[in-house]
Amino acid sequence: MHKATEPGTDPVVNVRLALTAAGARDTVHVFEDKVPTAAAAAAVLGCEVAAITNSLIFDLDGQPLLILASGAAKVDTALVAEQLGTGRIRRAKPAFVLEHTGQEVGGVAPIGHPGKIRTILDASLEQHPVLWAGAGDHHSMFSISYEELARITGAEPLRVR
Repeated sequence: MHKATEPGTDPVVNVRLALTAAGARDTVHVFEDKVPTAAAAAAVLGCEVAAITNSLIFDLDGQPLLILASGAAKVDTALVAEQLGTGRIRRAKPAFVLEHTGQEVGGVAPIGHPGKIRTILDASLEQHPVLWAGAGDHHSMFSISYEELARITGAEPLRVR
């Protein structure tokens, strides 16, 4: 079972604080079983895999790039790089993800990181009235609308596949 600790040390607490600081509702749900994949989360939540928002950290020339992608999407990094006019985008190693987000792979949230991360929002997620995103660990998710997610993350909408 997940235990909340003081702000700054618990990733889920950091996500809750980031939600409310951004003027969004704290909709974090903590589950007894792990939900480390979009399929696992969709099964527990009873929603489409496409409504799960995966928070994927990539390495773009040594800087983190967060792509918020539909759980049903495989990100085409070449397409994203072309649209951004950047160099090659590589999948980040777990240590890089933890360093930049304070969260482990499989539980990364779109918010609650130690610093601002450039963020891309999969435009295909707009078709879902309710999205679910990781809330900082393998046991937690939060619900949010596409518009609210774009607002609180400052994400740039883009086709990612």
